[in-house]
Amino acid sequence: MAQVAQVYARALFEAASEGGVLDPVKEQLAQFDQALSSNWEFQLFFFSPNFSTAEKIDGVKRAVVDPDPAFLNFLEALIERHRMPELSRIRERFDALWDVEMKVLPVEVTTAVPLDEATVASIGERIGRETGNRIQLTTVVDPDVVGGMVLRVGNLVMDASIKSSLNQLRKQVSKARIGSPLASSVKEQSQ
Repeated sequence: MAQVAQVYARALFEAASEGGVLDPVKEQLAQFDQALSSNWEFQLFFFSPNFSTAEKIDGVKRAVVDPDPAFLNFLEALIERHRMPELSRIRERFDALWDVEMKVLPVEVTTAVPLDEATVASIGERIGRETGNRIQLTTVVDPDVVGGMVLRVGNLVMDASIKSSLNQLRKQVSKARIGSPLASSVKEQSQ
């Protein structure tokens, strides 16, 4: 299903890009997906085989106000091919393509305690300077991290948390056997 979403997202992205309407289409896609995801009756209408394709296309034309023609054609194609349940995955893929096109890099900083704004801004500026992208920075507070931080930059995760260090130390200690050089080293350090 991921490939299906990628194909439809790419098709919509290219049509919107050629028409110079990437931003309005992105916004309309987000609004329609949000409405579909949050409204059970809306889902029942668009996902049910009890309503005809013509009824669903008519429903889209009534539900979406001033749609971009590329977006309206896209929705009609989804309905005709019974792909409307894929809309949220298509939106995720479309947003990823939009981020790459606009050189926006999502960055998530996870720490055990809230960071001050200056520190967060500094992290974003440094990553932006190193990558050459605009940074879309979000922060998460997770006490399980214990200390340090976990950075998620796009698909890359850099874990410099105390939790991760403790887990690595725990693995090393569990592998150490009595009489092994590591066990002797641990024993000497503890004395």
